[in-house]
Amino acid sequence: MPKTKFQEVIFTIIMVFFMVYAMICYNTALNIGGMKNEIFLSAFKELSFMGPIAFILDFFIIGHIAKKLAFKIVNPAKDNPFFLVLAISAISVVFMCPLMSLAATLIFKNAGVEVISVWLETTALNFPMALCWQLFFAGPIVRFIFRHIFRRSLTADNTY
Repeated sequence: MPKTKFQEVIFTIIMVFFMVYAMICYNTALNIGGMKNEIFLSAFKELSFMGPIAFILDFFIIGHIAKKLAFKIVNPAKDNPFFLVLAISAISVVFMCPLMSLAATLIFKNAGVEVISVWLETTALNFPMALCWQLFFAGPIVRFIFRHIFRRSLTADNTY
């Protein structure tokens, strides 16, 4: 886990990339009726503006809320640290999924007067994917990448 603000920024950027890119691919596949190779390239266009929205939400608001709530659920002194990671990840999805689904609804869906119902439907479709992707793929991959980027500083921190 990040130990400094700089590490937190880098961790958030990597996580945003993996989560937002995958969710854009997923939603595009839902919209066109299936997955196609062209989705992987076209998702980068949406990532260029959905990524900064996700970064701002996560780094400045949701990340702090998720950590605060996770520490109320998991006691790091008694519980396995893995449970803290799971709690932070799950709580992040609980808050980020509806917010990012709202952004996608407003930007892409042309919902008009049905904005609330379209947002709720979008959130309901996105939540299972976002939670599973976060817990089983993005979270482990991002933590692996992060550990390798900051291997020396994380090892130095643990020796004291």
